[in-house]
Amino acid sequence: MTLDTVLVANRGEIALRVIRTCREMGIRTVAVHSTADKDSAHVRAADTAVQIGPGMPRKSYLSAPAVIEAALRTGADAIHPGYGFLSEDPDFAEICADNGLVFIGPRPEVLSRLGDKAVARALMTDAGLPVLPGSPGTVDSATEATDLAGRIGFPLIIKAAAGGGGRGMTVVRQTCDLLPAYRQTRATAQAVFGDNRVYLERFCDSARHIEVQVLADGHGKVLHLGERDCSVQRRHQKLIEESPAPGLHPGLSEAMAKAAVRGARAVGYTGAGTFEFLVHDEGFSFMEMNCRIQVEHPVTEAVFGVDLVREQIKVASGEELRFEQQDLLPRGTAVECRVNAEDPARNFAPCPGLLEEFVPPGGPFVRVDTHGYAGWRVPSQYDSLLAKVIAWAPERGEALDRMDRALAEFRVVGPGVHTTIPLLRDVLADPVFRDGKHNTSFLDERRGD
Repeated sequence: MTLDTVLVANRGEIALRVIRTCREMGIRTVAVHSTADKDSAHVRAADTAVQIGPGMPRKSYLSAPAVIEAALRTGADAIHPGYGFLSEDPDFAEICADNGLVFIGPRPEVLSRLGDKAVARALMTDAGLPVLPGSPGTVDSATEATDLAGRIGFPLIIKAAAGGGGRGMTVVRQTCDLLPAYRQTRATAQAVFGDNRVYLERFCDSARHIEVQVLADGHGKVLHLGERDCSVQRRHQKLIEESPAPGLHPGLSEAMAKAAVRGARAVGYTGAGTFEFLVHDEGFSFMEMNCRIQVEHPVTEAVFGVDLVREQIKVASGEELRFEQQDLLPRGTAVECRVNAEDPARNFAPCPGLLEEFVPPGGPFVRVDTHGYAGWRVPSQYDSLLAKVIAWAPERGEALDRMDRALAEFRVVGPGVHTTIPLLRDVLADPVFRDGKHNTSFLDERRGD
């Protein structure tokens, strides 16, 4: 099947990134946008643009009927959902199929099973992947939560079954905090995801967050593209990612990669996806699977030389992956820093505003994925991600030095606009990070939170 026109059901840097690969492949593109995004870079880059959701910018990209109508009206034959918004919505994937549109992602039934984090945990247990002690399914009462906590032990974490993006999670360290946290997490899950179901899991303070990139086609081939370390986080959301993970034992890396392939094969996964693991004293444990392209996919692309979005599109077109596992050989180290329009001094408060100056860095082996430009107003309605800077080098130390140089060059000026650049440079210089001995508690401990 040949795809002629792809509608990108997203915004910002990921929409622009997908549009660029489509253009290289000779595929026409359609951008959708809210009223707040009418001047966004992805709108300018697409062949056609359609405004959706007038008067409701926060919900525009979540309106499946509006996206489908735009696709049918513009003659699109496929939809790429990017990440976030509708990217892991099984109902949306099914609606696409019902309207003769190719959804560039997994099948609806796979999204449905893996989108429920509690169900995904059970499925991966059946597939032989290790998981942390936790509830066998969702926890539907305070009494059940109390009973399970006694068996799991503290600290534990309460997670939204429909959660994602680092939201809908609460760490509990003592019995007296359990029930208030349980009720609050359910309320948050309902407000954010429209689903108040939660589950419990043992929490590891000194763990590393490692994820494995997989690619699978519709012909039975499932491959991995190594791992990424995503341990530098604030409020469970990533700030710095790198590949390969520093200091990870080769045997552990290989075991996680094989587990990810086994898990993907067990559920009949197709397309690009990411298995998230915690690495701790006992080894590693499965956390969840993200059934979409990840924000941090460029570090894998830099190390393996594979355009993951191109492969997504080819798989969705029915093509077989063109390489074997032995062909996928990593080279060097890549690091990605997320430049957010946030003020770290004010607990990472978002800082929307007009960009009077916006000069991204350049130079050898530096990639910048951004939708920002001078004269553009950062909207207040969406995630604060402004740019992703990716630096590659043969050795990790060189990659970190190159990243620091790139961030020093990055100029972002606007009234009231702050970014995470100063914090990112401080982390890059920290001896603990430079030695690759950081974990998920690193940034909180460093900031004294």
